[in-house]
Amino acid sequence: MRFHKLIQMSAGLVFSALSSAATHAATGGEPAAVVQIDVAACLTAAAADDMDKAGPACAAVIDNEKTAKPDLVKALIARGALLARHDQIDRAIADDSRALQLDPTLADVFNARGELWLKKGDKPKAVQDFGAALRIDPNHEKARANHKAMARELERIGAQMAVAGKPSFNCAGARRPVEKAICANRELADLDREVYAANARVIREARDAGEAKKLQREQDDFIARRNAGFGRSGYDLKKAMQERLQKLNGVDGY
Repeated sequence: MRFHKLIQMSAGLVFSALSSAATHAATGGEPAAVVQIDVAACLTAAAADDMDKAGPACAAVIDNEKTAKPDLVKALIARGALLARHDQIDRAIADDSRALQLDPTLADVFNARGELWLKKGDKPKAVQDFGAALRIDPNHEKARANHKAMARELERIGAQMAVAGKPSFNCAGARRPVEKAICANRELADLDREVYAANARVIREARDAGEAKKLQREQDDFIARRNAGFGRSGYDLKKAMQERLQKLNGVDGY
């Protein structure tokens, strides 16, 4: 009986010692062992463009709260690039954005995200990211080329918006009914401006002065027919302008 009680007491002391050691480690004694998260499998699968392997391998790193920051950034960048290659644009942007929150000094990632914004059609955000990449690395060639191209594109769009709904002539001086009708209709005004620009281009590209004069006479004849035909039964101003534009641009649209 006494021996049985000694065994029970020894067991209790061992349990108490183990509990004390665990508590001591958790509250500032010997540090608990750090779990190492292996990022290599994620990076290797992503580099090999293996979606089946990269998906779970990268998720194991990215979704683990114990993953070290440098490894988390690497996994996010690798998975983001893989998703981008497979046209999963929104998910790729999300990974790049998280990586940039963790490390906002990554010029390559800013440029990559800018290209993704461009694929989505968000040109202002694309320009912002290209600009951010250049602020970090002024010599970043891809970012510089992308930023330059987008700046020109936005400038062109801005110029188009500035003249949208405006014809090739000054509406304040419009006297003819057809001119007033064009000024009153944005679609007709845009058509008139496109016809004018297309005619200027074909004349500029003429082989010689004789051909240029011939082309201008054709334009003058079109304007004369337009002025005379407008208001008459069966005359379709929009159709006439579209046909003229198509003739100027040719079958290939240019």
